[in-house]
Amino acid sequence: AGVPILSPAGAQTTQLLLEPPWTPAVLWDRVTLTCHGSGIADATTWYKDGQSWRQEGPISFVVTESGTYKCERPGTGLSPPVQVLNDGLVLQVSAQELLEGDTVTLRCRS
Repeated sequence: AGVPILSPAGAQTTQLLLEPPWTPAVLWDRVTLTCHGSGIADATTWYKDGQSWRQEGPISFVVTESGTYKCERPGTGLSPPVQVLNDGLVLQVSAQELLEGDTVTLRCRS
């Protein structure tokens, strides 16, 4: 289990991490989603397209269906959503948090 990630305000939040770390994610990249937060890892709940999808699921898995995913951990709540597309052409940006003034790399992929 990962160390809980701190938001800028210092509060612990649940984070949904992407590998490879590009957004929007695409199905043909064999994207792995990992849920980071406090509490028991086995108590992770996954949501797909707004519906509870995997109760007591793993903390990470390879996405096999396009959709919008969220995860929930008992100590830190619900993560922000991550969308995985099945598009043939996508303009991607790093999934890391960006601040004004940062250099940004865009990837146009098909």
